[in-house]
Amino acid sequence: MRLYAATIFLSAFLLFLVQPVIARQILPWFGGAASVWAVCLVFFQSALLAGYAYADFTSRRLAPLTQAKWHIALLAISLLLLPILPDMRWKPGGEGDGAAPTLAILGLLGTTIGLQYFLLSSTSPLLQAWYWRHFKHAVPYRLFALSNFASLLA
Repeated sequence: MRLYAATIFLSAFLLFLVQPVIARQILPWFGGAASVWAVCLVFFQSALLAGYAYADFTSRRLAPLTQAKWHIALLAISLLLLPILPDMRWKPGGEGDGAAPTLAILGLLGTTIGLQYFLLSSTSPLLQAWYWRHFKHAVPYRLFALSNFASLLA
């Protein structure tokens, strides 16, 4: 239980800590407007939903060992993409770049932190499903509450 709890706590904490950090880094690049925050919010909420859908799909469709192997392979790939620093090539440079930065912001976030955020968002639901599978008598609601608490702390 402690390993599940520590992993879920850390993933939820990192999940909601990284959002304002990277958004604040790129905010001046795109003029500091509220629309930059809104685009970041859309990206992170979409990636969160995609991570939940991935966790649900793999939990329902894949055998536990296959699911674990697939997830470990994705985690290994995401480690190759560290650190999660925005590349200066995404910074708008010309006059025409500032007109519609939405696609540039989404592209920047997708290439910089997309896979890592997607995998972090799937961690809590996956571990809760694995916990329930392993300990059928135990209900993982405490882990869900711990995830929410870590998100609030971040």
